[in-house]
Amino acid sequence: MFFTCGPNEAMVVSGFCRSPPVMVAGGRVFVLPCIQQIQRISLNTLTLNVKSEKVYTRHGVPISVTGIAQVKIQGQNKEMLAAACQMFLGKTEAEIAHIALETLEGHQRAIMAHMTVEEIYKDRQKFSEQVFKVASSDLVNMGISVVSYTLKDIHDDQDYLHSLGKARTAQVQKDARIGEAEAKRDAGIREAKAKQEKVSAQYLSEIEMA
Repeated sequence: MFFTCGPNEAMVVSGFCRSPPVMVAGGRVFVLPCIQQIQRISLNTLTLNVKSEKVYTRHGVPISVTGIAQVKIQGQNKEMLAAACQMFLGKTEAEIAHIALETLEGHQRAIMAHMTVEEIYKDRQKFSEQVFKVASSDLVNMGISVVSYTLKDIHDDQDYLHSLGKARTAQVQKDARIGEAEAKRDAGIREAKAKQEKVSAQYLSEIEMA
């Protein structure tokens, strides 16, 4: 019998004359009934809501972070597909997502513990890149590739981030006041210089006429 599957699924055929098992991602395969077995594994992209609650950062300030990650079992790479089949064959998408989520959340917490609140707050791109890099190197051994990771939200229960925001706002307002004062000063200097040049030219004109 022939079995087929779409591009979002892989088939694994084992049994008689199938050692090692044959893996087919998005195609068709011939299976001998009764003496060969066929199993399927999903290759769909999974969206994970990675939450880390009240993690102590490098300076001991607890914050909570939420990241959004997209992961999928890599069907085009035979070695990764084989690793994924060993880990997840027979498991549902929800079970696979849970395992990937636990791994990502662990790495997210570890990165948070090695950074300060200011670093995470001011440089979200750096934080996202570090989580993506570390998680990718670990999940690849399970046959899972991290498609993307983005830091979605940072918050705390002690108003630490609010204080950082107020300090930044105060600094921006201060810089604006200084800039306005300097602009007025420069305008006053230019105006005085123009008046001086006008008076000098007038005096020179009167002298020449005299």
